[in-house]
Amino acid sequence: MTDINTAKILILATDGFEQSELQKPLKDLRARGATVHVATPEGNEIKGWDEDDWGDSTPADLALKDVNVDDYQGIVLPGGQINPDLLRVNKDAIALIRKFHDSGKTVAAICHAPWLLIEAGIIKGRKATCCPSIATDVKNAGAKYEDSEVVADQGIVTSRSPEDLDAFVAKIVEEIEEGKHERKAA
Repeated sequence: MTDINTAKILILATDGFEQSELQKPLKDLRARGATVHVATPEGNEIKGWDEDDWGDSTPADLALKDVNVDDYQGIVLPGGQINPDLLRVNKDAIALIRKFHDSGKTVAAICHAPWLLIEAGIIKGRKATCCPSIATDVKNAGAKYEDSEVVADQGIVTSRSPEDLDAFVAKIVEEIEEGKHERKAA
């Protein structure tokens, strides 16, 4: 078991992440004492999408290639349409998500980010939620879809939208504090 105030958590994102879906978990998890790093494909700052236009930039702490899964207890994947669509064709990003999964670490995805779980092959047979526009994708990937603010299944945390961020962050904390999750490799 890991107390949240000693946990290290990675947020993986690229340009077009939904502003609140990166910023609120970053701020709230840090406020609870966790060390939170932002990784981007090239290690460069990234620009958010804030509802209907480009938002603020977020600095990166490291590049995707420099991430060591052993350094972290969990990974958070913000949504928005652009961010997960770009990351799901990045083989290194998908491999990293799979490594977090296969290591029994918490994997949290909100909004459109369950696309990344689909691509990583880790959602089949699991309970999950997502934004309504990709619910069919989640179901077609073999997940047991639930229209709930947050769903957790063996350390895989999914949520629907920015309105559900409080529940999403709370569930991330709970799952990280539970420790390693035993599950089959992807």
